[in-house]
Amino acid sequence: MLRYFLAVAEEGNITWAAQLLRISQPTLSRQLKQLEEELGVTLFERGSHTITLTEAGRLLRDRAQTIVSLADKAEYELKQSSYELSGDIMAGCGEVRAMTFLADRMAAFRTLHPGVRFHVVSTTADVIQDQLEQGLLDFGLLADPVDTSRYEFLRTNITEHWCAMIPDGHPLQAQESLSPADLANEALILPAREPVRRVVMNWFGPYAAHLNIAGTCNLPANGAAMASSGLGLYPCLDLGTTYPGVRGIRLAPPLESSSVLVWKKQGTASPAAAAFAKFLQTM
Repeated sequence: MLRYFLAVAEEGNITWAAQLLRISQPTLSRQLKQLEEELGVTLFERGSHTITLTEAGRLLRDRAQTIVSLADKAEYELKQSSYELSGDIMAGCGEVRAMTFLADRMAAFRTLHPGVRFHVVSTTADVIQDQLEQGLLDFGLLADPVDTSRYEFLRTNITEHWCAMIPDGHPLQAQESLSPADLANEALILPAREPVRRVVMNWFGPYAAHLNIAGTCNLPANGAAMASSGLGLYPCLDLGTTYPGVRGIRLAPPLESSSVLVWKKQGTASPAAAAFAKFLQTM
């Protein structure tokens, strides 16, 4: 029934949704009415040609998308469990140099188990951790600081260096390194994650209390675009990537961090994900 609900929520029209689901419109209408009666809420505001979600409908849509995704994932994993190891492993990754660490291990594991497929989603640490908890991701590659108490984890032992994105034409772009004093009087774009922002503020030392903060950002590519536009200078991880309109200059004294690969301590992993976790711990 949740799939019927999601189809109508997506299409905004019962007739179109019924055609998509290959059922009759009256049947679909009855299913929706039954769902509303069971839940005791109104899910749709019905117009002459379209229907829109109520607040309760929007809440159910968000939850239903997660439930249906998990059900599809579980069904696939169960079908694969009796065969040679295969299946899908989902990994969420921040933009870090340690992606090479994970990629090397993915390649080595797939040499042993060619039926396994890896799917990497590049997103922010907060989203990765939320989706690990929901079971939508099997692994997360995160830049420190990370609270590892909830996870099994593996340190990558790859040092992540920090730089500042400086726009073309800015006087500081000619320098080989940048100190807290160099950046203290400039407009700055700081990391969006509060724990990471604290690390940067600590690097500034006595200058931290008087910084001119123009905004925050959580991905280097977006921060580089903001810096290029003149909004502010952007301290971030140095990924060795060239972005238009800016130059990344290392910080001095060096600001360095590490990264960690995490997966849930508790919970039922798919056979493929469980085997990959064991493989990681034996390399």
